[in-house]
Amino acid sequence: MESRSILPGASQLATLHLLVVILSFCFCSQIQAFAVNRTSKPIVPAVILFGDSIVDPGNNNAIKTIVKCNFPPYGKDFIGHVPTGRFCNGKIPGDLIASSLGVKEIVPAYVGQKLGAEDLLTGVSFASGATGYDPLTPVIASAISMPDQLKLFAEYKEKLKEIAGEERANSIIAESLYVVCSGSDDLANTYFITPFRQAHYDVPSYVNLLIGYSSQFIQKLYQMGARKIAYVGLPPIGCLPSQRTLGGGPLRECVPIRNEAAMLYNSKINAEINRLSKIFKGTKLIYLDIYTIILDLVQRPTVYGFEVSNKGCCGTGAIEVSVLCNPKLPTCPDDSKYVFWDSYHPTEGAYKIIVDYLLQRYLKYLS
Repeated sequence: MESRSILPGASQLATLHLLVVILSFCFCSQIQAFAVNRTSKPIVPAVILFGDSIVDPGNNNAIKTIVKCNFPPYGKDFIGHVPTGRFCNGKIPGDLIASSLGVKEIVPAYVGQKLGAEDLLTGVSFASGATGYDPLTPVIASAISMPDQLKLFAEYKEKLKEIAGEERANSIIAESLYVVCSGSDDLANTYFITPFRQAHYDVPSYVNLLIGYSSQFIQKLYQMGARKIAYVGLPPIGCLPSQRTLGGGPLRECVPIRNEAAMLYNSKINAEINRLSKIFKGTKLIYLDIYTIILDLVQRPTVYGFEVSNKGCCGTGAIEVSVLCNPKLPTCPDDSKYVFWDSYHPTEGAYKIIVDYLLQRYLKYLS
């Protein structure tokens, strides 16, 4: 009987090798879908941000307000361990989004900065910590209002034209990703903490007030040339450490009425975004749900590798934020185990999970 070798021949080996390469490529493509590819063209030319402290990389440094964080322990895990005015121990969502899309590592503040041409061409943040859609909110906090952020954007557009020429500038404006993240301070601070609005509005009517101003902002941004707009909804405000301290009773539980207000706002603004999307032809206007992922981080921190989700890392973690979180206070031994950095803002580790969740869920609608 003729013996046959069980080893594959050259043609079989070549076929097997090709199959392995194909399978490896498919697998790697999946796991690297949102990684930065330095050799490829970025998905968008620039990332431009509006809103509050979640996306403020230091605009408040240059204005007269006590809502600042350009001092330790803020920035302890940032590049060079430098406090930049980011309300976090490290990078914030704008940085992580821009980096994930291959645009640049960090998004700079626009106000009070000497920005180079490349900084301007690839996007900036106009956000101001403690601002909101309610006109009263930035007045209380001495922050940059949302309408004033649009005025800064108009100024930025002119600078862009000077650098790149009108045709390229218009292309950048049309193709850039715009992230709008505001509204938390309206509910958490202006409505539930100060007495100014509760005397005249119940929760539903105040939410309607916010929806009106929010819609105006989106429409104005569209009129100014934005065509890819990611609109961030509200988090479970009642579960923020500061809100638990102020309204959660002796056990510092999540405050139901504050979470319900956030959910009501989210449902109404989502409906409004859907309505505007039908009017704004050729525009990608997407609502980003952060409520779900942040609530899950709070309720099931260990699933994501965290241990503490009811208080921040700074000081007692119960109330410290901004100037109350300062160099005189101790911080937790390991902030990687905390969902929140201070009593209001997540850690860089939590932000990475939130941003990854958003990109995986929504990027396909914006690219």
